[in-house]
Amino acid sequence: MFNKFSAYQPQLLSVLRIVAGLLFLCHGTAKVLGFPAVDGVPPPGLSLAGLSGPLELIFGALLVLGLFTRPVAFLAAGFSAVGYWAVHAAQGPFPIVNGGETIALYCFVWLYFAAAGAGPWSVDAAMAKKG
Repeated sequence: MFNKFSAYQPQLLSVLRIVAGLLFLCHGTAKVLGFPAVDGVPPPGLSLAGLSGPLELIFGALLVLGLFTRPVAFLAAGFSAVGYWAVHAAQGPFPIVNGGETIALYCFVWLYFAAAGAGPWSVDAAMAKKG
């Protein structure tokens, strides 16, 4: 029964990229633009927390569009790994306890996109068709 879904694998790759990118983008908009308003958002500045907002905003937007997906996803995976180890791991070894579940999952989702690419519904795919 589930083998029927494999025909939609390329499209679902694009859907996963778009949804994950939008969620990542929301982290950036909350930190940079104050929307949506979230308690505990770090202040802007030259710290890991202060730089995370603009990076999430830029990386999220590019990933939603599927533009430069592989290099952006690779950078976002590294950024997420650094964020996990610098912020969350110090609070305990288990992501469910240290609040790092989301960033750990982002790290591996972005690593997957660095390997798999953007999927058919992307600017990358449109540029490949033209070239």
